[in-house]
Amino acid sequence: MAGTLAGETVKPEGGRGFGVQLIYDALKSDILELRLQPGAGLDETRLSERFQMSRTPVREALVRLVAEGLATTLPNRNTIVAPIDFANLPVYFDALTLMYRVTTRLAALKRTEADLERLHEGQARFSEAVRAADAAGMIATNRDFHVAIAEAGRNRYYTDLFTRLLDEGRRILRVYYSSFDDHLPDPYVAEHDEMIAAIAARDAEAAEQIAGRHARQIVGQLQTFLASGTAGAAISLEG
Repeated sequence: MAGTLAGETVKPEGGRGFGVQLIYDALKSDILELRLQPGAGLDETRLSERFQMSRTPVREALVRLVAEGLATTLPNRNTIVAPIDFANLPVYFDALTLMYRVTTRLAALKRTEADLERLHEGQARFSEAVRAADAAGMIATNRDFHVAIAEAGRNRYYTDLFTRLLDEGRRILRVYYSSFDDHLPDPYVAEHDEMIAAIAARDAEAAEQIAGRHARQIVGQLQTFLASGTAGAAISLEG
């Protein structure tokens, strides 16, 4: 199989289901890595040519991306990469910070030994991605780590909300890692270990404080980076 950079031809090797998955994975990677900018068109004919497949699996892959909020279908039925609503980022950041605090606090109160094992495993995967400067890996493993914390809190409403916020913020998190040239400083990686330690100790106050500090650092870094205009090289600020 050829590579999956934006615009690069990919030759299918399996059946229809394989084709849908291949197209979906390639486009999702392009969107999350900002190779496909917010608002970029996702033309079925061109994508069909790129992937050397019929328009049917292309259309099915686009439906999946729309369902995840990574693409949007316009009234004229054209599909584009979902814009990022920068005007609403302050509201998003408020909700994100609150959920970091709430879910980590609950995890300290409700966690099991199995939960702790999952958190250690998740942190190991995240640390490995950080060492490799693998931004896509960092985004995925960071998301899974915090979802695991939420699940340890045993409140499915909080888990569902936090998961949705984390998923919606994947491209923003890509900008965050870009602000460090994809080399996340060790102290910010270690904050995950601090959360695990507080959860293991059932120290709800400390867990909430660490999670709040962790969230505020992310928000502060993003606000500074976006305000500097430097982020324009990585992502279109329109939309």
